[in-house]
Amino acid sequence: MSKIKLFCLPYAGGSAMVYSKWKRFLHNSIELCPIELAGRGKRFNEPFYESFGSAVEDVYNLVKSQIDDSKYAIFGHSMGSWLAYELILKLKESNYPEPVHAFFSGRYPPHIKHREEKIHMLPDDEFMSKILKYGGTPKELAENKELLAIFIPILRADYRILETNDERPEICQLGYGISVLNGIEDAEVTQNDLDEWEKYAGESFNLYEFDGGHFFINDHTQKIVDIINRTLLGAM
Repeated sequence: MSKIKLFCLPYAGGSAMVYSKWKRFLHNSIELCPIELAGRGKRFNEPFYESFGSAVEDVYNLVKSQIDDSKYAIFGHSMGSWLAYELILKLKESNYPEPVHAFFSGRYPPHIKHREEKIHMLPDDEFMSKILKYGGTPKELAENKELLAIFIPILRADYRILETNDERPEICQLGYGISVLNGIEDAEVTQNDLDEWEKYAGESFNLYEFDGGHFFINDHTQKIVDIINRTLLGAM
């Protein structure tokens, strides 16, 4: 039996490596396929995206080449959730096979207008001060000027394409189940936001809440992967 491919899209500032520790917990019938965005990791020398649309186009080109006869699912956290949704729409428009399930994590639905303060043009000190409030940034990184010199441009570029993306896609009811994951202490996502995600579910809608804030996924690896295992094994 062929494996189910799990395409994973990172949060702002993140690389494909953020999902590397999932491998040890994933069922052997699921193939982890983390997507590397331009300007980081193995693609460090590539230019940053000019717009959110260009990021979606790039991700689409990376994923479509890996879609074959095997089943697949898509997971995105924070910025990755919106990329995942736009990717799903683009694959659907191009008549590619649809995923068996979609996981949207740490973000309100894409039809909701931005509520956060726009920060991508702030001076470095102010910018990082805002970023640190979200949590998830290792202390050793925040205190290392050489690492910050590499990290800040990546993070700023991601926030720029998010904060300048004024297009709000229509709600498209997907023809399969979706799972929404969120940190209970994430101040940017309300209970109403979580309820709004159900409008996207064509079949099952599952909501999972975890202790922690925006970067809860870094603290609950095994629990999250267990959810993915159960969900995707049920779709085989």
